[in-house]
Amino acid sequence: MDLSADNDALGLLTDLYELTMLQAYWHEGMNDTATFSLFYRQMPVQRNVILACGQEYAARRVSQLHFPSRQVSRLKTLDLFQDDFLQWLKDFRFSGHIHCLPEGTPVFPQEPLLEITAPLMEAQLLESLLMNYVHLETVLASRAVRMVLAADGRPVVDFGMRRMHGSDAALRGVRAYRAAGLAGTSNVLGGLQHGLPLRGTMAHSYIQAHDDEMDAFRAYARLYPGTTLLVDTYDSRAGVEKVIHLVRNEGLDVGAIRLDSGDLSQQAKDARHQLDDAGLQQIRILVSGGLDEYRIAGLLAAGAPINGFGVGTSMGASSDAPTLDLAYKLTDYAGRPRLKNSPGKQLHPGRKQVWRQTDEQGHYQQDRITARDEQSEGEPLLQPVIQEGEPCREAPDLAVTRENVARHLRKLPEALLSLNPAQSGYPVAFSERLQTLRETVLRELEDSSQNSGA
Repeated sequence: MDLSADNDALGLLTDLYELTMLQAYWHEGMNDTATFSLFYRQMPVQRNVILACGQEYAARRVSQLHFPSRQVSRLKTLDLFQDDFLQWLKDFRFSGHIHCLPEGTPVFPQEPLLEITAPLMEAQLLESLLMNYVHLETVLASRAVRMVLAADGRPVVDFGMRRMHGSDAALRGVRAYRAAGLAGTSNVLGGLQHGLPLRGTMAHSYIQAHDDEMDAFRAYARLYPGTTLLVDTYDSRAGVEKVIHLVRNEGLDVGAIRLDSGDLSQQAKDARHQLDDAGLQQIRILVSGGLDEYRIAGLLAAGAPINGFGVGTSMGASSDAPTLDLAYKLTDYAGRPRLKNSPGKQLHPGRKQVWRQTDEQGHYQQDRITARDEQSEGEPLLQPVIQEGEPCREAPDLAVTRENVARHLRKLPEALLSLNPAQSGYPVAFSERLQTLRETVLRELEDSSQNSGA
């Protein structure tokens, strides 16, 4: 089932305990206004910055959430839910408010990517779905932008669909890749749906299926003028010589060659010498095959004359940091601030705003997390996206998001753009008011616990 197109089934894409908690809330009559905050607790050790991605898109998806009769009937077969509660699900429409960071915004630990204020049952229901959407795209965008940084202005193309974790990840990943600055994708549906240029060459099997490598090159170049030919099926030097023959002696139009295995640096240097000596400086050299940001940076540091990179598994699976410590926590209910104080999972209560402060040159200097109604220096990042259940601003334009990501990168401290862990992270502070509120709530909880124990 393609949930990207099936809104009718989307409500069932949740954890069971979300629905059982909802029925318990419903049974107890607990449905006052609540605020939940979506944030991550710790920066992965392999990262210096995380790009928030998918949160505005997810907010619009959940604003359309509903439970048609067919889906409610499926829940009824579980023998867990009362008829009156199932009727509540049938009547469900989100009526609350959602504030989000703009997509592509650099986000740091404890900063809300989004906050939801709605009746408790409505806000609770959205937890699993929102986390799934935001986690995937944020993780993939954060890895992809490292490839872009490593390539230093050279195009990076997504080749990862075949080893990604399911079709939904492959499709939504292209959305994240476009925001992060990739130049193209081999994923046809993803590219068409999210406006990322389609790029591709050929597989080794095409060469192998022909009795002669030259015949394979000739047929493909005639059919696709300006194409890229894969030259390392048998011997890369011999493959390049055949390309040179086809271009110089038969007038075929070849835009680039691709190298996919072996010592890519040396092969690229050899190929560049061959092409240049033949007067074919216009033919570019693309490489692929087990690349990540470190290999890309290493190839360029070694002086490899490479014009572009195709990256697959390491980016599509975010293999070095595949998860983010994302949390969706209640911070306010029925007019009272709420918190969690478990070891390593402390929480600041209340509705919040994030202010990004810059220095005199316009570079990001520090962030400050305040109560929602506090004022502070800097730019307020959380913006209303859904009000009273309806979108209140235009859907994010991925072209604009992409431009904003590039702008953010220019403003970040240089140490955070390194592929290696920065010696110190980006400074984020909580306002005195929020810290005082946390201490007050903790004292109240401690007093309540002692009194109940007595």
